[in-house]
Amino acid sequence: MKAIIAGAGPGGLTAALFLHKIGWDVEVYESTPKIEPLGVGINLLPHGTRELMVLGLTDELANTGIQTRALEYRSKYGDLIYSDPRGEHAGFKFPSYSIHRGHLQFLLLDAFKARAGADKVHVNCHFERYEEDDEGVTAYFVDPESKSPTAEDRGDILIGADGVHSAVRKLFYPNDGPPRYEGLMMWRGAMEREPYLDGKTMFVAGDHNVKAVVYPMSEPSRRKGKSLVNWVAEVRDGNSRPLNPNDWNRKGSLEFIENYRDFKFDFIDLPQLFSETETVYEYPMIDRDPVNQWSFGRVTLMGDAAHAMLPIGANGTSQAILDARALADCVGSSKDMVAALREYEQLRLGPTAKVVESNRNYDSENYLDIVADRIKGPDDKMEDLITQDEIDTITDKYRKIAGFQVKALNEKGLN
Repeated sequence: MKAIIAGAGPGGLTAALFLHKIGWDVEVYESTPKIEPLGVGINLLPHGTRELMVLGLTDELANTGIQTRALEYRSKYGDLIYSDPRGEHAGFKFPSYSIHRGHLQFLLLDAFKARAGADKVHVNCHFERYEEDDEGVTAYFVDPESKSPTAEDRGDILIGADGVHSAVRKLFYPNDGPPRYEGLMMWRGAMEREPYLDGKTMFVAGDHNVKAVVYPMSEPSRRKGKSLVNWVAEVRDGNSRPLNPNDWNRKGSLEFIENYRDFKFDFIDLPQLFSETETVYEYPMIDRDPVNQWSFGRVTLMGDAAHAMLPIGANGTSQAILDARALADCVGSSKDMVAALREYEQLRLGPTAKVVESNRNYDSENYLDIVADRIKGPDDKMEDLITQDEIDTITDKYRKIAGFQVKALNEKGLN
């Protein structure tokens, strides 16, 4: 059996590894002329980490990312609202990791090349179209610039893992239009510096009009006494303007820093962190509306191509990894590929749609808005602004929606 995967991001490569694990032939096609470790930080929650450990990548993860101790929610004055233990510190058998997206991608890429062969990964191949019959599917790829043909391949299934601007998805949803803009612009950067707090803590501060997300993401940096700190600054502009491709991954100006002058912390200076970062990128915060079908005959979607979600709750990458495992399980236990892809869709479409909706409601971060609505100034005491019952309700609700409750996940083990 053979799978053709359009997209060599973390989701597509995880699918490639799981399919190879069950004995499939897998060919991965990537649009870019060269796969490079691009991007900044992402997070792996325990359910995502578990699947990569099933693939035998335990040591590689531990040697690459930071095993996150806690996610702290803070007011803009630096006061601690709630410290949410992460991974093994919360009782899970599986760690949470903060990791550079490009480093995770290369970790997966290296593993796939070592197991399946470097010749199984093809670059400069942008998905264009496919043809399907009763016996299989043929995919056609072109040069992303010249549009001249670069490859065609025949397999049993085609997987669209080609991201939020998926060319595979566009065939089925030609009127999809651009992604939905949340009204928040994000400025992102990373710099190596002295560690803050214990060097393993992530924090989110402010509210959903002006917010900062900061975390260390490199185990090699930690081992040499430094901290590679990833940061995200989010500012609501209230703009519903249409977006164009130039809005993604462009160099950003530093004017946004003025929104953070009254953010005061005794362990880190946010305006200084932002201003001293050598390269700052600007992104719109986007997602897509859930759709009611991913699988079309022998073709299916996964990851951002299927369920692009707002980066709230640190859950997008883990959901793509869960897609990869479910897809491999379904096709590995069936001789009918069309039925297997429908089963995969039935398993994953509903749960991911709930996460998309939950992230739009900021369910995992409602602590911030509760405090922001009630706080009067830097001298307010957090215990007077939010109750433990409110905190527990928020935490338990999101973990249930996202699928990483301690008891249920631990009972699965590494199977």
